[in-house]
Amino acid sequence: MTSFLGQVVDYVDFDKKSLFEYHNKLLTNLAGGNSKAACYGLAATIFSLGLIRDWLYKTALSEQPSHALLQTAFFQAAAYLLFAAGNILVLSSTYRLGIVGTFLGDYFGFLMDEIVTGFPFNVTGAPMYWGSTMSFLGTALYFGKPAGLLLTAWVYVVYLLALRYEDPFTASIYAKRERERAVAKSGKKQK
Repeated sequence: MTSFLGQVVDYVDFDKKSLFEYHNKLLTNLAGGNSKAACYGLAATIFSLGLIRDWLYKTALSEQPSHALLQTAFFQAAAYLLFAAGNILVLSSTYRLGIVGTFLGDYFGFLMDEIVTGFPFNVTGAPMYWGSTMSFLGTALYFGKPAGLLLTAWVYVVYLLALRYEDPFTASIYAKRERERAVAKSGKKQK
């Protein structure tokens, strides 16, 4: 476990400035210098791991007992609403950002023209994380599984931790780009 944590620390800069790829281009170098191919490779990896995570979640739920309270009409309706709202947040944010924007393209140097602030980002700053959490919660309620509630709480905590590093990093690289644009613009005026 310690070596795993050591590897994580090697790849994640916990002083809220960067991920290893942003400064060292490890994945880009492994992709022969093609940052877009590296980003798509990471996207395929993240998506595949997400499918495995979802399968493990559903498997864990199927092996746990249900609770009668969670199988009432109220909780079943809440399950449908949470699942629908969560998927709307996830799918609409993916649509707005595209594959590169969704799967950490900013770490590879691919920035949007501007930070997206329209729907679903006007509802929450992290619609994929909160939408995913809502979908997990909806699934737990649909199947009436208390264990699913605990696993959803774990997902929520992991996403909160990720956002503590991801949000400041994203803000800093967009701020850096804006400073560079301002310098370039002022340089043009001086000529």
